[in-house]
Amino acid sequence: MSEIEYKEIHEFSVEDLQDLFLSVEWSSGHFPEKLQIAMRNFETVISAWDGDKLVGMICAMDDGIMTAYVHYLLVRPEYQDKGIGKALVLRVKEIYKDYLRIVVVGYDEEVGFYENCGFEKADDASPLFITELWT
Repeated sequence: MSEIEYKEIHEFSVEDLQDLFLSVEWSSGHFPEKLQIAMRNFETVISAWDGDKLVGMICAMDDGIMTAYVHYLLVRPEYQDKGIGKALVLRVKEIYKDYLRIVVVGYDEEVGFYENCGFEKADDASPLFITELWT
């Protein structure tokens, strides 16, 4: 592994996105064309690169003043435990330093990863979803 380079870009190839998202077994990796459009629409996208290989990213949207929502935070499994997730979160924290909070919703099996990146689980909150919009 060479030195990781961090970029604030919004343009990615469908192949890079598909490869990264499927590496962590996220179903959104099966829709790389939609991911490509989503990356253009996020307010904040920071990606981690090992040479020309996309190895991690964080994507956030915000309300402009109080709350930022991290929608994606992922790092390829073979690059985890190397500080990349923490580095991505630190960059987002700097961008949103004047906001009241940064929120991420993680599935139970992901909580440890997010905690390692600096997030704390709320004892008084539960994530709620509507995911089957077309049934």
